[in-house]
Amino acid sequence: MGTKLGARGRSYQKGSQQSDFLVIERYSFLYTMAHTHRDNRKSLRLALIITAAFFLVELAGGFLSGSLALISDAGHMFSDVLALILSLGALTLAARLPTKERTYGFLRAEIFAALINALLLIAVSAMILWEAFQRVQHPAPVQGLLMGVVAVAGLVANLAVAFLLHGSHNLNVRSAFLHVVGDAVSSVAVIAAAIWISMTGQTLADPILSGFIAVMIMFSAAGILRETLSILLQFTPRSVDFDAVVADMISVPGVSGVHHVHIWSLSSDIHVLDAHVYSCERDAGTIEGMKREIKERLEKYHIHHSTLEFECVECSECDLVGAVHRPHEGHDD
Repeated sequence: MGTKLGARGRSYQKGSQQSDFLVIERYSFLYTMAHTHRDNRKSLRLALIITAAFFLVELAGGFLSGSLALISDAGHMFSDVLALILSLGALTLAARLPTKERTYGFLRAEIFAALINALLLIAVSAMILWEAFQRVQHPAPVQGLLMGVVAVAGLVANLAVAFLLHGSHNLNVRSAFLHVVGDAVSSVAVIAAAIWISMTGQTLADPILSGFIAVMIMFSAAGILRETLSILLQFTPRSVDFDAVVADMISVPGVSGVHHVHIWSLSSDIHVLDAHVYSCERDAGTIEGMKREIKERLEKYHIHHSTLEFECVECSECDLVGAVHRPHEGHDD
């Protein structure tokens, strides 16, 4: 009698009060993301503890040794701490299940967190560049040995955190990973500068290295910023070949054409497709088989959720990429 099975195996009937299934049944694929988010949160928690501890060590070492490069590295590590906090909070929100009011849950929270991370990296870079410029004009003494010892400890911490975070396809975790990798590279450079200062006494290497670290941070931030904006603006994911997707859909037996195709990302690891499918097939069972075949083909593009509208009469506006018009724009047939 019009009964649908919900994502947890119970049924939802028209007019019942089991409102959670209104959303869960349609977006059941979101449940499969919950376990991944939990795994990411474990790694992020441990990474946060390690990073916060060594941030304090580097900051103290920077002030004691007089090294701007070490203080800059500590500043980078502090941005890592904030990035990890934002990432952890975003994944916690993203793991919450959807409701009638929030049909996608909080999956977009990770994208906003990644955007904030990128902007934070740019701000830290600007501060480092300014301080480096000041230090070039007014050199200050640096204790190379202490600077090197602290930098080695920071490098070990960064490598441990990078190991915890590597391999994730989640944009937010990748954002945090890039923070840490950049910090590890800068730690290596600080170690080299410490050796140079200890051997030659030339402290100019310290602000020059700081400027190098700042530029490196900016490059990593630019990539994160570009990707987050493309998701927020709902561009076609860079990893998805639009023409190949359309060709795969059209080649399904019974499909005469597709139009109004929209491919976008809900989050860094969830791609979505909406499309109209034109077919002269009248049998409901055959249409269901065509739909299943299309969805299976979309899997290889990591499109795990799609909404397909089958039509036996083509739309009057059947562009491949159909525009989404505002109401009352006066489009005549």
